[in-house]
Amino acid sequence: MPYADRDGVKIYYEETGSGAPILFLHEYGGDKRSWEPQVRHFSRDHRCIVMCSRGYPPSDVPDDESLYGQDHANADAIAVMDAAGLDQCTVIGLSMGAYTGLRLAIHHADRVTALVAASGGAGSLKEGLQVFRDEAFAHSEKYLEAGKMLADPFANGPTRVQLKRKDIRGWEEFRNQLAEHPAIGAAYTLRHVQGGRPSLFGFEAEFNACRVPTLLMVGDEDDVCLDVNVWLKRAMPTAGLRVFPKSGHLINLEDPATFNAEIDDFLKQARAGVWPVREAFDGNYAGIGPR
Repeated sequence: MPYADRDGVKIYYEETGSGAPILFLHEYGGDKRSWEPQVRHFSRDHRCIVMCSRGYPPSDVPDDESLYGQDHANADAIAVMDAAGLDQCTVIGLSMGAYTGLRLAIHHADRVTALVAASGGAGSLKEGLQVFRDEAFAHSEKYLEAGKMLADPFANGPTRVQLKRKDIRGWEEFRNQLAEHPAIGAAYTLRHVQGGRPSLFGFEAEFNACRVPTLLMVGDEDDVCLDVNVWLKRAMPTAGLRVFPKSGHLINLEDPATFNAEIDDFLKQARAGVWPVREAFDGNYAGIGPR
């Protein structure tokens, strides 16, 4: 099995298909298997690379919690690109993976040809930031105490029940795979990646300057992410925003056909060089139009 070795921690990845490369970055509650509907679709004419973040087998699960954090997540994604021989690629991330993708686009723009950031931004809103961090720590303690990932309450959360409503078999598969995650990996990722990462609002200047073609995607019932994505749309001149109606956090699983089709159209425009950059406007939009 292929691994990227970064500072002694092995990060697992696998490839399917050939063509223009896409690196998929999974969410906190998922792993490489979460991207199956996308890999089946895009591997017909792309080289699809899925990885498991550290803490998610078959990647290493370090016992040392100092080996978890957003800086590690950013560097691990670059390490997988290097191990796969990729100078550049499209990055598609969901939630935790979307956050990492956004950080790659502003800090490693030379490596990212296009970005799809879906369901990103949880914990970024100022009014909920401390609550988000407190809950991340509290839940990490519960996982360590129980010695397992507590999958049922997580999978029944208010932004994941939409998948249960639409596709009960898909939701059950998600929950069962989630239950396999090791307690240490789940706890330390939640504590130090999710709960320890800075708010996206702290990178406003970098997002203003970003020129990586970007498609933002979010569900309209994903309350912790919706407003963040509206802000990102305004902050990133190259960003487009697709909102999925009556949808939660797992939009790639809730409606894979639409999710895939939106990305197909985006990549076609980005590769043709016709994905537009929004024109700067120094004025106000409060009335009928610019004055």
